Amino acid sequence: MGSNTIHLQVMDAHPGARPSPTTNFKVELRLTQYLDKSGAISVEGVTLLHEAITNSISHAHENNVDEILAFATSAVRDAKNSSQIINEINLRHDIDLQILTGEEEARMTFLAVRRWFGWSAGKLLMLDIGGGSLEIASGIDENPEATLSLPLGAARLTRDFLSGDPYSPKDIKFLEDYVVNNLEEKLPAILRIHDANNFIATSKSFRTLARLSGHWFNDNPKYLEATNLGALTSRLAQMSEKERANLPGVSASRAQQIVAGAIVARSVMDVLDIEKVEICPWALREGIVLRRLDWLQG
Repeated sequence: MGSNTIHLQVMDAHPGARPSPTTNFKVELRLTQYLDKSGAISVEGVTLLHEAITNSISHAHENNVDEILAFATSAVRDAKNSSQIINEINLRHDIDLQILTGEEEARMTFLAVRRWFGWSAGKLLMLDIGGGSLEIASGIDENPEATLSLPLGAARLTRDFLSGDPYSPKDIKFLEDYVVNNLEEKLPAILRIHDANNFIATSKSFRTLARLSGHWFNDNPKYLEATNLGALTSRLAQMSEKERANLPGVSASRAQQIVAGAIVARSVMDVLDIEKVEICPWALREGIVLRRLDWLQG
């Protein structure tokens, strides 16, 4: 249960093997759009959430899954009525939905990145832009030595700071300053002076940006370079939502928040002095499955 989607991924997995995705079921439900003035998810949002979970669990049972690992990230985690929602979900759907903290998100994603690239990749620094939060982690082992989670997700920032179509230059500048100031204020020294061997990015936001960079600048879509990210961000910001939705690899739902995602990506790479990130196909879901398999094997 993320900020943008309710996503069931069915995986064929056992200890010692690579988790292989088989089928998935996804419902686009931007929970941040259903927050009321108090910060609680509205009755309508909760109703749609239950409906999405019901359909997801039905899909899981149709595929004869042995176990359902259910988890929620920042949209539910930060909602004022989070505890009530979780209790209702677990009771009604007979599952054990767990709330992940920002640090747990960073650790699980980092595990997936480490397993994907292996030990030969040396010290890694990982960036992950979600709908509600930004996660950063760094380390040489499977458990990162440093993590940071900030409320700088693409959906959250779009809702709070961007309006109009196209977005106004004033709003764009204000958001850019807000993101940079947050990073400058919150980044601990251990992450700022990272001495990493490789810089890795996960999440749909980074994958979409890398694809667009390849489309416009003939870059390898496995990477995203800081030199092109500034021009890419400016171009996206000047386009209407419909124009962004017509770009290759940009869905209609992603078109609204890709500008905020680009601003966060550019800002964090600038602040950390990263010239290029490599895109990792594994992220949080794979990390949770891998951690579960480790537990079963232990």
